[in-house]
Amino acid sequence: MYRFLLTPRWWGINLFVVLAIPFCVFMGTWQLGRFEDRVQSHEQAEKAPDPSTRAAKPLDELLPVDKVTSGRPAVATGTYADQFLVPGRELDDRQGFYVLSLLRTDSGKALPVVRGWLPGSASDTRVPVAPEGEVTVTGDLQASENTNSDGVNVRGGLPEGQIGMISAATLVNLVPYDVYDAWVTLPEAEAGSTGGAMKPVPAAAPQGSGLDLKAFQNLGYTGEWFVFAGFVLFMWFRLVRREAEAARDIALGIVPEEPATEETATSSAPKTSETSEDPSSPDYDVASTPVR
Repeated sequence: MYRFLLTPRWWGINLFVVLAIPFCVFMGTWQLGRFEDRVQSHEQAEKAPDPSTRAAKPLDELLPVDKVTSGRPAVATGTYADQFLVPGRELDDRQGFYVLSLLRTDSGKALPVVRGWLPGSASDTRVPVAPEGEVTVTGDLQASENTNSDGVNVRGGLPEGQIGMISAATLVNLVPYDVYDAWVTLPEAEAGSTGGAMKPVPAAAPQGSGLDLKAFQNLGYTGEWFVFAGFVLFMWFRLVRREAEAARDIALGIVPEEPATEETATSSAPKTSETSEDPSSPDYDVASTPVR
């Protein structure tokens, strides 16, 4: 009854099922592993001490920024140069913008420093000027932002002097000097009238270290892949059962009647008077033909 499984058509179906199910299981397991990694990194981040409480170190000793050095206090010395505003940033459930100044260090490279946050529009609010002369700043180290960072504006079209993303890739096209692939945020407002009105921007946790939306997306994808594997197996059993039932009906002679063809319909049609009166017809009865 199941010899149909050896036909070329069913060879193709069986091959698809044999390849699809392990692939779905593999992808589901991989997504589950990604979710478990995020959970583990989140637990480690909660158990680890607050990075901002550790001793400050020179900037170059903490680069490149990773999950360990993110949030660590970094020390850099230099003079402030260009300044930019970063609109569309929220703090304490209020909309505002960051004040970003570039600190030119002795190495010639510039370190982006978020000096603080101000409420309102970046185009209408008066911004405190940066301190003059050589300064030493100590700020919480942060990795360059990307398109997945919170508050980033990737649409463009911002006025001159404003940027939508704090990253070296963005700033290097706006200034004639190199920029560090990192930035710092000052934990306290600058002393004096130059920055006293600004609020400090707290350091953000490194990406991938918490149970964010992406972590639960990985968990959802895990379920989808396993459901798809079960669906493929279910459809294969259903096709096999239907084919087996059809083969059994043929073996028992239970075959649905075929619709009448044009030839059978013509042969079963009643004879007309024209046919009966045709002398050439084999059914013509000479004795019963009246004499005219």
